[in-house]
Amino acid sequence: VQLQASGGGSVQVGDSLRLSCAASGLTFSRSALGWFRQAPGKEREFVAAISRSGRTTSYADSAKGRFTISRDNGKKTVYLQLNSLTPEDTAKYYCAAVPTILTTPLSTTPTDYHYWGQGTLVTVSS
Repeated sequence: VQLQASGGGSVQVGDSLRLSCAASGLTFSRSALGWFRQAPGKEREFVAAISRSGRTTSYADSAKGRFTISRDNGKKTVYLQLNSLTPEDTAKYYCAAVPTILTTPLSTTPTDYHYWGQGTLVTVSS
């Protein structure tokens, strides 16, 4: 299984970015997907997650109203739209996947995810 994240970069406060994560070797449509981030010196934290169908999503409080997670099962890709970025959003962003059954609730815990991408760096300057 490979998860390839992309779309990070250096932006200014208030800017937007769209992160993508393309999967291979994974039964994508049967997997829940998540985005996590890790800032220097801090633990990895949950950002957003999306169910197999895309109908259910979950967000960290810090992401609500600014970030949007979505997926395209045909392209085997998950996205994270980042709007109104602040310096506190500076981190390496990781996508993650876990095979699930339909009734499995979305997890915000990193250890519940089986597969991880290499991360893409987002730097927000004031």
